[in-house]
Amino acid sequence: MMAQLLHTPFIPSSSSALRRAATIPHRKTTSRLVVRAKIREIFMPALSSTMTEGKIVSWTKSEGDKLSKGDSVVVVESDKADMDVETFYDGYLAAIVVEEGGVAAVGSPIAFLAETEDEIPQAKSKASSSSSSSSAPAPAPAPAPAPAQAPPVESQPEKVAAPVAAAVSAPVIASSHPASEGGKRTVASPYAKKLAKELKVELGRIVGTGPMGRIVAKDVEAFAAAGNVAAAAPAPGKSAAPAGMELGSVVPFTTMQSAVSRNMLESLAVPTFRVGYTITTDALDALYKKIKSKGVTMTALLAKATALALVKHPVMNSSCRDGNSFTYNSSINIAVAVAIDGGLITPVLQGADKIDVYSLSRKWKELVDKARAKQLQPHEYNTGTFTLSNLGMFGVDRFDAILPPGTVSVLLVLKYGKRLTSCSN
Repeated sequence: MMAQLLHTPFIPSSSSALRRAATIPHRKTTSRLVVRAKIREIFMPALSSTMTEGKIVSWTKSEGDKLSKGDSVVVVESDKADMDVETFYDGYLAAIVVEEGGVAAVGSPIAFLAETEDEIPQAKSKASSSSSSSSAPAPAPAPAPAPAQAPPVESQPEKVAAPVAAAVSAPVIASSHPASEGGKRTVASPYAKKLAKELKVELGRIVGTGPMGRIVAKDVEAFAAAGNVAAAAPAPGKSAAPAGMELGSVVPFTTMQSAVSRNMLESLAVPTFRVGYTITTDALDALYKKIKSKGVTMTALLAKATALALVKHPVMNSSCRDGNSFTYNSSINIAVAVAIDGGLITPVLQGADKIDVYSLSRKWKELVDKARAKQLQPHEYNTGTFTLSNLGMFGVDRFDAILPPGTVSVLLVLKYGKRLTSCSN
């Protein structure tokens, strides 16, 4: 009978136990679920393998703003590019520790995230104590956070690694950036560009107050609030200088300039020799003239020619990381030096030996636009296996390039007309 009622062949071994259970009155029990809100640190992320510190370009959110997972919170300048940094969690931006223009070591807190509004005062208190303790020398990268445990009543703030945004929040403006003066390229943070687009503000009319004259969000907002009145221009007859800079003043290196300085010092420790020779360029000139109208650039032609030569000479495409051995790279990735405002960067044409020159030209234009907007992703500048440095278009007939750490050679291209001079380290 019991089996039929339960629709199962299983019958408890003791029917008396069932009778006792049936006579026990049912008690409704309630338990209180205590949820403790967390205060999390947003710390300076490592945006590249060589990055030891980062500069805050602009905060895209203000203290007290409600955040959702994936929201862009801050724009960070690394030694190579500017990156939008997102939050992993929902909550409130409770306190900003490092203001715009400030520098912080990788792994150190730059802001605090509260889970609820009620936790904001507590987060501000922790931010104050963090700011006072940060006056001491910061250690190298912070240790990874411990595995999550049942939180005590007073727990340490959880560190949040803010991921780098894979896509830029605003489209990268190509070579048609508004010019502020004399054709000079306007440099603005990604969020400032987005705001300018939304508010219909012309960036070329704004004087930036960020590092090295960079236009940040507050500049766009102030300009828009003033009714798009033209920003104050330099006095007539005087050469324009970056905002906030005076003759005789001492200006610290930017993060990128510090990285270039380190690389130059490292290159001095590498045993090198230089070989240079002159070649005629009749065939190259004829080919370039034939396909230039199709969007092909001389840089793409040189990169393609270099890549095909490296197929025949793989030792020149190798790497030496430990000083004791060579690694023969399976891919030929041509890094090409590009001067940008405040420094130098080497966007990479990956697999250049396998890509046609038309696609290489389109890719190169895209990389240059992103480099000048400081929006290159790490894999677009740190994967080079061979470097090409071309100053021939400027009529330069002699210069020395920096040998990137780990690589075995760099090709310099000098002045060319009917002849092209190259020098290889």
